[in-house]
Amino acid sequence: MTPGGNSPVTPAWPAELFHSLAPLEDASRVWVAFSGGLDSTLLLHLTHDFLRQRRRASPLAIHVNHQLQANSAETEAFCQQTCRRLGLSLTVETVDVPVREHPHTRTGGLEQAARWLRYQAFRRVLQPGDLLLMAHHGDDQAETVLFRVIRGSGPTGLAGMPERRRVGSGELFRPFLSFTRDQLRAWAKDAGLRWVDDPSNRDERFDRNFLRHRILPALRERWPHVSEQLRQASAQCREGEQLTERLAELHYAQCATPDHRIRVQAMAMLSLPEQKNLLAWWLRKAGLPVPSVRHWNTAVPALLASNDDRAPEIRGQGFAVRRFNGCLYRVPDRPAVPDQSVMLAPGEVVSWGDFVVSLAPVDQSASTLFRVTTRQGGERIRERPQGPSRPLKKWLQEKGVPPWDRNRLPLVWHGDQLIAVGPLWLAADYAGDTPASGWRVVCERDFN
Repeated sequence: MTPGGNSPVTPAWPAELFHSLAPLEDASRVWVAFSGGLDSTLLLHLTHDFLRQRRRASPLAIHVNHQLQANSAETEAFCQQTCRRLGLSLTVETVDVPVREHPHTRTGGLEQAARWLRYQAFRRVLQPGDLLLMAHHGDDQAETVLFRVIRGSGPTGLAGMPERRRVGSGELFRPFLSFTRDQLRAWAKDAGLRWVDDPSNRDERFDRNFLRHRILPALRERWPHVSEQLRQASAQCREGEQLTERLAELHYAQCATPDHRIRVQAMAMLSLPEQKNLLAWWLRKAGLPVPSVRHWNTAVPALLASNDDRAPEIRGQGFAVRRFNGCLYRVPDRPAVPDQSVMLAPGEVVSWGDFVVSLAPVDQSASTLFRVTTRQGGERIRERPQGPSRPLKKWLQEKGVPPWDRNRLPLVWHGDQLIAVGPLWLAADYAGDTPASGWRVVCERDFN
């Protein structure tokens, strides 16, 4: 634990630091992400005094215990003691971070997993109107920009961490981005604050720590103002990002369908930079991570020019961008479907990829030979009892079912009779409160 001196009851905060919290005026509830380190400890005390001076409700604190450090229990206890001393409510979220290292970036996978779980914890607690404060500062911003330069990020990545953005139902706010690490440390010491040092911050196996302790000091020795210059570059990229966001919105209005797909023919009229910008914006709007831009100069034109039957796609993390019927689709990765038929028993639920199928008896004397399969080829469908049978393949094409969905749909059979095609069609004898067959079949997407 690092001491800062003898803390007065209410520190005389510098005006520039105190005024950085002005946006708190509009928040219904204020949260502080409290790690126990120097920066977040300063932020917690500052926010507490700011709101108390304005006779506002005290901030709520949230501590995410990743259980990765030997002193994680000590740090959590420190956070609890600090909040108890200030009379603040503390929410502790304990998460299990997978310790398997990423095969390409060594410990990078661990860092990303911890970050993802941390933000998931934030999303769980934030409600509409809530504002979550985080203590990232200007040096953090410089490290982020340099890190993203090395990773080959585009303008959006080089814009660095935004001062404000949505997180779940609430909003995140970083009031310290205009201050340096040294400024915050000096102010914390002047206020007599105590904090816990995280030993992982010295571990240079982590990419950001390597930049912080090895690369940036060498750059500052040659260019003393490099951190400020990186922050300025970030701000310029942020302005550029706002312009490209607006341009993407205009192009989306020209190219989008009512069901939020992108028409290939309209998108092909744009220049390649405009196409890439629109595609990245469209993915971000859906909350999807934008794939690496390294191959986009060839991948995007190939996606737009290929025929549907060639199944063109751009792979992302957990999804793919695919083309069908003249439109681009965002297709999430889905659970695998069984590779063999499954018997459907009364009262049981069969999980089939992202579908569930169930069977309820209405007439106990009816035959129970039900099974679920995928398409094998050659199936036929008879939509009406006395109507003609048709190839299921052509029926799915006419219904506009994309190719990647056709072989995932659960087909339900009673004996040799096809009675259901996923949630798209169900034979009349197996539907309703009193089905003529004596059995009620239900097939729907599993939204859990």
